[in-house]
Amino acid sequence: MRWIIPIVILLAIEVYAFQAFKTLFKFWWVLGIYVGITAVVLGFLIYSFYEPTPNGSLTGFRAYMGGIFLSLLLLKLSVVFWMFGEDIIRLLVYAYRKLFTTSTENLPSRRKFISTIALGLGAIPFLSLLYGMYKGKYNYKVLAYELEFDNLPEAFDGYTITQLSDIHSGSFDNTEKIEYAINLVNEQESDVILFTGDLVNNLADEMTPWTPLFSQLKAKDGIFSILGNHDYGDYYNFESQTEKQQNFEDLVNVHSELGWDLLRNERRELVRGDSKLHLIGVENWGKGGFKKAGDFEKAADGVEASDFKILMSHDPSHWDEVIKHHDKDVQLTLSGHTHGMQFGIEIPGWIKWSPAQYRYEQWAGLYKNAKRFINVNRGFGFLAYPGRVGIWPEVTVIKLKRKANIVV
Repeated sequence: MRWIIPIVILLAIEVYAFQAFKTLFKFWWVLGIYVGITAVVLGFLIYSFYEPTPNGSLTGFRAYMGGIFLSLLLLKLSVVFWMFGEDIIRLLVYAYRKLFTTSTENLPSRRKFISTIALGLGAIPFLSLLYGMYKGKYNYKVLAYELEFDNLPEAFDGYTITQLSDIHSGSFDNTEKIEYAINLVNEQESDVILFTGDLVNNLADEMTPWTPLFSQLKAKDGIFSILGNHDYGDYYNFESQTEKQQNFEDLVNVHSELGWDLLRNERRELVRGDSKLHLIGVENWGKGGFKKAGDFEKAADGVEASDFKILMSHDPSHWDEVIKHHDKDVQLTLSGHTHGMQFGIEIPGWIKWSPAQYRYEQWAGLYKNAKRFINVNRGFGFLAYPGRVGIWPEVTVIKLKRKANIVV
């Protein structure tokens, strides 16, 4: 029964969109191609749900068919939006003629140029989503920030951090592109690399083919990591709780195999001479229905408010709900999780939009509250929709600077 309403809505969209194509294309063979493409995509999508997906329901062939189906759906929705608007106007014109004139004309016919505009505008998201699957998902960008702090120890002035997040290794399908991205990270030559969660989609062995590549990541002070919501296996149907626990333990071991120091509600000290920074890593904490295993109080035990702290917390809602007003005064928080919804428009200085902003206050990039910063990494990998449009995979480089004391 739960499928009845979505099916009715999809049928209504199909019928409405078909009217636009029929207005534009009079040849039966063109309409036949249109109907054929729709039927083939829908058929393969349904078939994909009967195919096994070893890493979970949002990967592989099923994800690609879902992405193609979504591309076609957005094309048709755009067409429906414009056609529906025209139909409203047609009905108003018809009603006006009947009520206030002696005209005997029938309902005005649909105009071909409106259908042309609707189809042209609908082609933008359609082609964008196809491009996102073909190339956008590996269109890595290095985003660099320089942040000033009053209480940064002088020995750490100029200290550089590379942040990675949301690798989602179970979705990768191109070794050459991942090798390029690993080299890009190493080229930054940062003092430390911090990974802020979601190494896999569901299963620890998703990392098996990629471990040799990610083991090549290097930084002077090492690589530190935390867990994200997908790393607990909560979105996979294990045969038993024992199997789920074993998968989690295997994932923890993967971090060790990579040479990464996994912080589970713990902290480490980064030392330069007699000075130090406190690196705090918490397990996943997300508002709503997400796992709340993060324990900042435990992880930050023994740290003073005056100490300089970097917090790694996967879900930015943790910063919004708990950290930004906390009396421990966390100067810099690094998060991920949102992926920027893998879809949006970003033109620096002009526009920054994504559907993610309607769910998260902090969803991509750098944010500030008083003297406290959070950077939300847009993610290294992808999930569900096997692509990215406008919100590109990200390598973040942050340089810490000590604010100069101005003597008057």
